[in-house]
Amino acid sequence: MEIDPLTLPIPDRYKLLIGAIVPRPIAFVSTISPDGRLNLAPFSFFCGVSSNPPTLLFCPANKPDGSEKDTLRNCEPAPVGVGQFVVNIVSHELGRRMSACAEELPYGESEFAFSGLTPATSTIVRPPRVAESPFAFECVTDRILKLNPNAPAGGNIVIGRIVHIHAADGLVNDRQHVDPARLDALGRMAGLTYCTTRDRLDIPLGKAART
Repeated sequence: MEIDPLTLPIPDRYKLLIGAIVPRPIAFVSTISPDGRLNLAPFSFFCGVSSNPPTLLFCPANKPDGSEKDTLRNCEPAPVGVGQFVVNIVSHELGRRMSACAEELPYGESEFAFSGLTPATSTIVRPPRVAESPFAFECVTDRILKLNPNAPAGGNIVIGRIVHIHAADGLVNDRQHVDPARLDALGRMAGLTYCTTRDRLDIPLGKAART
């Protein structure tokens, strides 16, 4: 089968992306508006970018009417937003409450309250982190790339510099290795399907992998 993505409707392109690019880590992003309204939303187009400088990105798409999501507006530099955000890692235990934050709430109603999650004061940035998350990255917005402004489902890339990290006690050892069993992160598949990171295997690098 050969597929030209530009001949497909946008929802079908999306299905192919989320069906084949798996599993995807989940960016559970907490932000705050300039007037102090909290927002918390999950995004599964998310990855680390660089260790020098420490950088990550996530991708909030436009709404079906082409308008921008609150998360994207809050990540904009002032005066539109505050130019800061926190990426909270989603453990298996937080799965259902994370998914609840995808609900379209009236403007000003907090997903923290709706999901029963707890906002905890961050160390450097204004937006709070999720207290229940085992690992969180405080970020300052480096730049935002708007791939198709004002278009329905138009893509946006938010690139953030990591300025502080929170880790649950016992999660990171003295060599800065994160314990994957304690992290117990969820991965995103297609549709409503998720996967755990509990089944793992080691594969050697380079020539050793040929044997």
